[in-house]
Amino acid sequence: MAPRLPPPPQPTEPDASNNARLLETVIDRLQQQNTTLMEQNATLMQQNQSAMQSLEASRANSETTQIQLMEILATTRHNSRASSSNAAPPTAEWSLESFLQHHPAKFSWKGLPDEADQWLRDMEKIFNAKRCPDENRLVYAEYLLTGEASHWWSSARAILTYAQQPITWEVFRNKFYEEYFPDSVRFAKEVEFLQLVQGSMSVSEYTNKFKHLVRFNTMATSEVWQCRKFENGLRSDLKVLISSLFIRTFPAMVERAKVLEKNMVETEQQKKQQASRGPILSRPNVNLNRTPYARPAQSSGSQAMVVAGQANQPGPVRCFQCGGPHFRSSCP
Repeated sequence: MAPRLPPPPQPTEPDASNNARLLETVIDRLQQQNTTLMEQNATLMQQNQSAMQSLEASRANSETTQIQLMEILATTRHNSRASSSNAAPPTAEWSLESFLQHHPAKFSWKGLPDEADQWLRDMEKIFNAKRCPDENRLVYAEYLLTGEASHWWSSARAILTYAQQPITWEVFRNKFYEEYFPDSVRFAKEVEFLQLVQGSMSVSEYTNKFKHLVRFNTMATSEVWQCRKFENGLRSDLKVLISSLFIRTFPAMVERAKVLEKNMVETEQQKKQQASRGPILSRPNVNLNRTPYARPAQSSGSQAMVVAGQANQPGPVRCFQCGGPHFRSSCP
């Protein structure tokens, strides 16, 4: 039989207690390390939160600053626009001296109704260019009235004041046209425009009268309509040439009509010049069988044509074709 092994030695009590202590020490150290790590993590979290809060605060401050700047810019622009649009112009801009610098004409009613209409149109052109308010327009128009026109407006103003009607620029304008350019005259001008034809006028004269009367036309017109009206009023010889070109712009039609009229006048002048030269070349008393150059010679009290070079008597040279004192090469 094999020998029996001795039993393993049994651990003693002091070794067990040492292991337990070592284990407790390790556990304590681990707990301390865990506590330290948790404290560091908490500190880092607090620092991260503080950084995030400071970042958000700085971002909010930046956005607030940008919003304030935008509001300041918007307010500044709005104020500048309001000041430029609502600012009252200088007093000198609407003064009578400033208005008279444009040299407006005075009105005394000594001309035709067309002149009255043109005077009021010129006044309104100055008023619109100066952006003059209505109350200043009335005052300046009253200042320019002289003679019979001034007496007329004094009477008309008294009637309006008695009737307790407001006296404005529009009222003055209507009263002015009723007095100096009534509807009867306006309608007569419109009829004159509708019946306008060139006749014996030149194209320039016809164009000027057309432009003068077209403003009295009350019907809705276009440039094509004006071209047709101008074309129908031309003389028949010009109308035939213009209608074949199909021009539908008024300045181009006027220019083409002037060119055609000029060409026709030049052609007519050339024809007249040729007609005036015709009788000289066909005189019935010219002897075409005579020698080219002959000189008169006295023979028995009568004149005879002797060939130049054959006669010894001096005398002026005459052309055999027309009898003039020149050579044939220079005969007209």
